[in-house]
Amino acid sequence: MTQHPIIALWVHPRSMSTAVERIMRERGDLACFHEPFMYDYYLNRSPRMMPKFEPSDDQRVNYAETRAMVLAAAEAGPVFFKDMSYYHLPQIYDDMEWAKRLVNVFLIRDPRRSILSYHKLDPEFTSVEVGLEALWLHHSWLVNAMKQTPVVLQAEDIQADPAGVVSGAWEKIGLSDCPSAFDWQVETVPDDWKSVSGWHQSVSSAKGIRPPDADDGLDAKFAEAASRAPKLQRFLDQHLPYYERLKAQAV
Repeated sequence: MTQHPIIALWVHPRSMSTAVERIMRERGDLACFHEPFMYDYYLNRSPRMMPKFEPSDDQRVNYAETRAMVLAAAEAGPVFFKDMSYYHLPQIYDDMEWAKRLVNVFLIRDPRRSILSYHKLDPEFTSVEVGLEALWLHHSWLVNAMKQTPVVLQAEDIQADPAGVVSGAWEKIGLSDCPSAFDWQVETVPDDWKSVSGWHQSVSSAKGIRPPDADDGLDAKFAEAASRAPKLQRFLDQHLPYYERLKAQAV
């Protein structure tokens, strides 16, 4: 049985991950899955349902079925999926066979930006859904238990130099360069984006990664938002140390 690579992009919400996923889709040489384990998490294990989430009737909704779907795709060719680490914890700790099959890449973004963005779309989001603590726990387990060295990417670096940063990551994980992937031509929305289309409208209509903002007063914006919603500061205080640890590992 042929075992083609399975590239996993581990992310946290509002980390620019769907834009990176779109780059990977534009390559044209990977079978791509959008947060395939989201269904297991929100339908079977989450204390709440994510808003703007409408799973289709034929969607695989448990861990074992989703895992089998991705593995089956990898029999035909290389696979890419992006997912949140908190969808996989703690199951992945007991599934080392699955972990060994994956080429792991992590994506992080300044949590002040990601928390503000999440709050605008879903004011009821939870601390778990900020996602950076789970990312760090997952990364640490891969390093210490699995003896792996995952690639870590910073969203702001990708914004500043999409082709340079992403092409460098491709080299590290064994993918060929593909300059055309940065000039988005596909007009249709992938089928597996439709269940969460309300979260990805800007990426669906964009033609490429947008450049970084100039000095946009991020500190003031976050302070003002946190004055109205104090949990934002609590979430930042909890997750910022994990972001800083992952940032220290970034390419």
